[in-house]
Amino acid sequence: MSRTLFKNASILDVDAGTLQEERDVLVDEGRISEIGESRLTVSDANVIDVRGKVLMPGLCDAHVHVIVPINSFLQLTKWSPFYTALRAMPILEGMLMRGFTTVRDAGGADFGLARAVEEKLIPSPRILYSGKAISQTGGHGDMRGAGETEFDSHYYVPSLGRVADGVDAVRLAARDEIRRGASQVKLMVGGGIASYTDPIHFVQFSGEEIRAAVEEAENAGKYVMAHAYTARCIQHAVRNGVRSIEHGNFLDDETAILMKERNAILVPTLVAYTTMWEEGLEIGMPPELHAKIKYVLDIGSNQLEVARRHGVKMVYGTDLIGPIHRHQSMEFKIRGEVLPAIEVIRSATSYAAELFKMEDQIGRVRAGLRADLLVVDGNPVEDLGLLQDSSKLSLIMKDGDIYRNIL
Repeated sequence: MSRTLFKNASILDVDAGTLQEERDVLVDEGRISEIGESRLTVSDANVIDVRGKVLMPGLCDAHVHVIVPINSFLQLTKWSPFYTALRAMPILEGMLMRGFTTVRDAGGADFGLARAVEEKLIPSPRILYSGKAISQTGGHGDMRGAGETEFDSHYYVPSLGRVADGVDAVRLAARDEIRRGASQVKLMVGGGIASYTDPIHFVQFSGEEIRAAVEEAENAGKYVMAHAYTARCIQHAVRNGVRSIEHGNFLDDETAILMKERNAILVPTLVAYTTMWEEGLEIGMPPELHAKIKYVLDIGSNQLEVARRHGVKMVYGTDLIGPIHRHQSMEFKIRGEVLPAIEVIRSATSYAAELFKMEDQIGRVRAGLRADLLVVDGNPVEDLGLLQDSSKLSLIMKDGDIYRNIL
C-alpha cells in the first residue's frame, strides 16, 4: 500500500467544530500516520495538493439494509443468495461514492459480504453486520401473512430476520449471530412498517428475552440494537439493557430522560418515511404497508427536538431499501432543519464511532486512526448541503485507498 501525503488541507475538527488550516496529513499503511502544522516532506509518497479544501472524516450510516435492492423483504426471501449478493454490489458502491466509509447493517448482510469488502473484492464501505435480526413470531422480522404457516428458517435464505420465541431460543439465536461474527445483535422489540401482521404500536419480546440477548452480546464485548418506534417500546428495550434504539419516532420526554440515564443512543431514520411515502407505491410497495407510513410520518422530526432537549446522543441512520437508496444523503437536510450543522456532522462521524465502539479507529482526522477521509469543496459546518451533493466530494479515501479523486 502506497503512502499518500495531503498538502495544504483545512482539517475539520469535528469535536471543536472548527477548521485547522494549512495542515499536511500523511497516510501510511491505511492509517493517518502524521499531521503537521509545518510542511511535511516525505519520499516515495503520492502527493495530493488539497489547495485549502476541507479534509474531514469519512461518513457513517448506522442503519442500512445493503442486500435489499427491491421494496419488499418478502420477495427477497425467494431469491438466490448469490443473486442477492450481486444485486448488493451497486448499492454498496453507491454508498461509498456518497462518502460513507462505514455502514452498520441492521439485518440481512452477513460475514460473506463483509469478507468480500474486507478483501477489497468490491468497492464498498466497511460493513458492520448484524446477520439476521431476531424477531418473535408475528414480530417485525416475521414476513409471513396471516394465512401462511411455514417460515423458511434456512440461514442462507436472503431475509431481514430470523424467528425465536422464549428465553432459550433468543439466547441461542444471539449466540449464533455472534458466532457468525456479528458486530452487534439486532432485536425487533416493536411493530414496523415492512411486516404484515404487527401494527407499529405492538410491543415485542418479553423483558427476559431481551435481557438474554443483551447478556450474550455484552459477554462477547458487543451490544444490542433494537427496532422500536413508540415510547413504550423504547422504554421496554432500554430498561432491559438495549444500547442502540433504531427509529424512535414517538420519543417523549420521559423516555428521553430514561435513555440519557442509561446512556442509550438514538438512531433516527427520518429520510425513510419521506421517501417511502412519496415513492413507495411507484416502486412496488404493497398498499397495506404503504398506509402504515402515514402514522409515523405525521409525527415529523419531533424526536430530534426531544432528544436534543434531554441530551440524548443521536447517530446518523437512513433505513432505505430498493431504488430509494439514492436518497441516503437527504437525512443531512432533514436533520439540519432542526439541529446545528456540526451536531449532524458528529452524528455521522464521532458519535457513530462511539456507538460502534470504534473511537480508536474512525470518526476523526487524527494520527493513528484509519485513513477514512473526504475532501469537500467547501465547509460543511457552514453548508450541510455539501454533504448531500456527491459532486462536492473531491476525494474519497477508505483505509488509505482512493476511490475518487477529482482534485
